[in-house]
Order: sequence, then structure tokens, then C-alpha cells
Amino acid sequence: MRSARRWTRLAAGILLVLASSTMARAAETVDLQLVLLVDVSLSVDEGRYRLQRDGTAAAFANPALVAAIKAGAAGAISVAMLEFSDTDKQAVVVDWTRIASAADAGALANKIRGLKRSSAGLTGIGNALLAARDLFDHSPYQADRRVIDLSGDGLANVGPPVWQVRDTLVDDGITINGLPIMTEEPALEVYYREYIIGGPNAFVIPAQGLASFAQAMQMKLLAEVAFLDSASLDPDLLNRATTVGHARAAH
Repeated sequence: MRSARRWTRLAAGILLVLASSTMARAAETVDLQLVLLVDVSLSVDEGRYRLQRDGTAAAFANPALVAAIKAGAAGAISVAMLEFSDTDKQAVVVDWTRIASAADAGALANKIRGLKRSSAGLTGIGNALLAARDLFDHSPYQADRRVIDLSGDGLANVGPPVWQVRDTLVDDGITINGLPIMTEEPALEVYYREYIIGGPNAFVIPAQGLASFAQAMQMKLLAEVAFLDSASLDPDLLNRATTVGHARAAH
């Protein structure tokens, strides 16, 4: 009996330590919580998938982004990545990850480069946005700003009306930005502006082709971290920020 009580007290102590650790992490503040929402529907072939994946990885490897993150009040952001296609196909391929240094960003970039596509199917953007909202609900971090970064090459063709889901998320305080890939749908940028983006400083940065996806993603992430509005997104932003990033890295 004495041994049993001892083990009971030990187990209770371990549970208390674990609970305290979890609560401490849950209270950790970052400047931005960002969900990267990536279209992997049938229109995205393997070559396009690799260009999206590697372009996103390259954006996080950019020293300018790390400099922008360090300039925030908390000096850190948290990032998760979710791939989607059909209404029932949303996969968290990168769970919540804290980025506060070049090493953190490099590790995330390497993880993204190693991803394999999770599904293929129709384009359920509304369901994907709802899945991204659920990710925020289960995040171990907290931030005043929550942003969904949607990239894709097509219109929603299955699931709930995108604009209704958008309005619900914006009412919850979530900002949705868009990176339409202009290879399949000529009116995709207009569609993103009218039906997808919303919230404070929401904007669209189109990638005219997959070859320019990495630069568009870099520009988009820099704007999101620095909380810039669309009027600030001139073509020289990336070059200026990259110059500053390299200068800071040198010091």
C-alpha cells in the first residue's frame, strides 16, 4: 500500500509538471500566427507542386524575413502549413512552429523542401479556410494578429461559398491574404480580391507564373510580418528589405 501511494504521488507530480509546462507554452506570445494554406488540387501537377513547395522554402530562407521577424515586439512568429484539395482533404503538413532566428527559419525551410503532396482532387477553398481556423483554435501560441496565407491556381469548385466562410473568419478577427498563381484562370486575381481576402490590411500579390512564385511569396511574407497594407507593396519592397536583411545579418 505504501508503495502504491508513493507511485500515485509520483505520477501526480509528473502530471503536474507536464500540465505546467503545457500551460507555460500555451501562454507564449508571438507577433503573428500564420497559416500557409496551399492548394494541391488536380490542377497542380507534380512540377507545379515542387515549385510552390520550394518557393515557400526559399522565402523562409531569405535573411530579410528573419530581420523583419526579429524587429517585432516579441521577436518571433508562429507558422503552420496546411495542404488542401477536396472538401474532406485538408492535411497539416507542418504543425505550429516558432520562428525567432535564422536557424529556426532554415529548419522550417528544410522541412518544407522535404514535403510530399498530401492529396489531389477538387478545390475546396471554403473547407480549407475552416480547417485553418481550427488550427488557430489549437495553437500553443497567442498573438494579436492571425493571418491565413492562401496560395492556389484555381477557383473554388466544391464546398461552402467561399465569401460566406471568409466573412465568418474576418468576424472572428482573422485576416486572409491571397497569392493567386496566374497560370490557369485569367480572372483569378479578381476572384481572390472579391471573394477570398478580408480583414485588416488584407491584400493580394499575384504570381504571374510559377517561376515568379518564390519572389511573390517572399514579398507576401515580408508584408505580413511587417503588417503592411496593400498601398505599401510596391515592386521595390523585396529589394529594399533584402538589402536591409543582408546588412543586419552582416552585423
